[in-house]
Amino acid sequence: MASKLQFLLLLSFSYAILQLSMAGDPDILSDFIVPPNVGGPLDGNFFTFTGMRSLVGAPFPTTFKVLKASMAEFPALNGQSVSYAVLQFPSGSVNPPHTHPRASELLFVLMGSLDVGFVDTTNKLFTQKLQQGDIFVFPKGLVHFQFNSDAKSPALALSAFGSASAGTVSVPNTVFNSTIDDQVLALSFKTDVATIQKIKSGFSG
Repeated sequence: MASKLQFLLLLSFSYAILQLSMAGDPDILSDFIVPPNVGGPLDGNFFTFTGMRSLVGAPFPTTFKVLKASMAEFPALNGQSVSYAVLQFPSGSVNPPHTHPRASELLFVLMGSLDVGFVDTTNKLFTQKLQQGDIFVFPKGLVHFQFNSDAKSPALALSAFGSASAGTVSVPNTVFNSTIDDQVLALSFKTDVATIQKIKSGFSG
């Protein structure tokens, strides 16, 4: 009986490892996926995303801004396991700590400089000062950030993701702009409810 139980546990464990190793966007059994609402014959327009044209000749934003080309904006990416985002950082702006639950991120600094970092599951912080032309990888699912500490110059970066829908979970927004009970947050952050409510007020509106 014990050996049978051990075998079942080993089998279950092996299956779990196999599933983890295959995690990510599922493979598709066709060249590409066409959404049901797309009618008529396909041409090159379906495989073209023009949303980044808004960047050309436009003034630099005054606050941090992200322009995405993921499956939501570009349906042809469905099943292709890839997406992009352009990140614009005015002087002193930050992309707050966040995670991408479904993909790693490869960040390429196109202009300016960025202070970046991520925290691993042992709470070790890995940081780097990136210059124009540098590339940095943020491992899948780990909390990370980017910060333009330059007081005068903006920064521009391109992020590539290993998923058509990487997802973004903003740590500050998720914690303080949700319906998590104030008492739970106060105990978690070792503070009082009044402090939590003050922080939350900064996320309202």
